[in-house]
Amino acid sequence: MIHVRHSAVAAVPVDVAFAYIDDYRNVPNWMFGVSEFVPNGEFDQGLGATFDAAMQIGPSTLRSKLEVTEWEKDRIITLSSLGGVSNSSTWEFTAVDDSKTELSVDFAYKLSDGLAGKALGMLVGPFVENAVRGSEETLRRNLEEEFAARGKS
Repeated sequence: MIHVRHSAVAAVPVDVAFAYIDDYRNVPNWMFGVSEFVPNGEFDQGLGATFDAAMQIGPSTLRSKLEVTEWEKDRIITLSSLGGVSNSSTWEFTAVDDSKTELSVDFAYKLSDGLAGKALGMLVGPFVENAVRGSEETLRRNLEEEFAARGKS
């Protein structure tokens, strides 16, 4: 598995950060390339919830099914693929203080073994790193703007 890790601090309380990320309706607003993210099953959050996702990469749309495999309120959310390219993303939330949260993401993926997989990894790796960083920056900005707007109303 190849891992891309990134962390940053958002100027919002931990419960606000967790609730925003845990709401599937927000995912296309901050996750790089995601154009669809819809529940597929009885639950739309928490352990065992499944989602159908679509990601735009250039002219192509990649579809996948994801399952929440780890979920603890205000602490951690892990989504894992149920097919296709093996991948997972884990978001961890750590309260820095009452008004700041450290957001940490670990995105892991596995490409095919052998020379072709290694060559593809050299091409895909920088793209994934930029996508993870861009997603975190957009997420942090959205969180802080939404939280500030709520404070004014």
